[in-house]
Amino acid sequence: MESELGREALDETRRRAVVHGWPAEHWLRRNNGALVQYACLQGSDQPTIEMCGGGVDEQLLTDLLALHPSVDWWTRDSDGRYTNVVRTLQLLSMPLPVPVLDLPSGMDVRVFDPEGDACAWLEQNNAAFADHPEQGAWRLEDLNARIAEPWFDPSGFLLLCEGDSIAASCWTKVHELYAERFGEIYVLSVNPSYQGRGLGRIMLNQGLVSLRRKGVSRAVLFVDEDNAPALSLYQSYGFTLERKDQLLHFGA
Repeated sequence: MESELGREALDETRRRAVVHGWPAEHWLRRNNGALVQYACLQGSDQPTIEMCGGGVDEQLLTDLLALHPSVDWWTRDSDGRYTNVVRTLQLLSMPLPVPVLDLPSGMDVRVFDPEGDACAWLEQNNAAFADHPEQGAWRLEDLNARIAEPWFDPSGFLLLCEGDSIAASCWTKVHELYAERFGEIYVLSVNPSYQGRGLGRIMLNQGLVSLRRKGVSRAVLFVDEDNAPALSLYQSYGFTLERKDQLLHFGA
């Protein structure tokens, strides 16, 4: 299915549950013995499910609501027909290369060191995403689990530093296993103490330049639709909308 879609058939959270055997409900549909559909559900307080390739299956939804009082469902390529939307992510993309911006005076960019920078980076990243439902409460084990992934490349994890302080960072990811080898701005964050100085744009530029040096000709990123400052930055830089993914709430 991924070769047909040209993208990951499940988002990172559900995909990692499958790969690493994390607790989850695995729903499979077969036709004459052949597997034709798969969905992964995680969480007990508020179960969240995604079906391979996106979309909502009404029979599966009925079965889930017979077991759970309510369920949240991630869809891809949303067409706007649902009104029970609790969150919308925009997938933005733009072509590369881009011009290189100058660094602010007194600041340098260096590569993330997993041994020496982990705790300091977690502190600044969690502060930057204090109100974010996914990225604002990372623990050391969350970071280490991603560092252990086959796709992790420390040369694409960049820190903007002023002395010993991490002012901002940009972590990139190259999607190697598709016909179009593309790059992603995976995590972009600015230390709250340094916000308002244009460092988000500087580090976005650094990430895009890094991706281009790896031979990538297109970059993507995900952003919450209600994050007006981030959307303004990305759109002003040249990113355009590719698709919308929506989280839908069903049940109580």
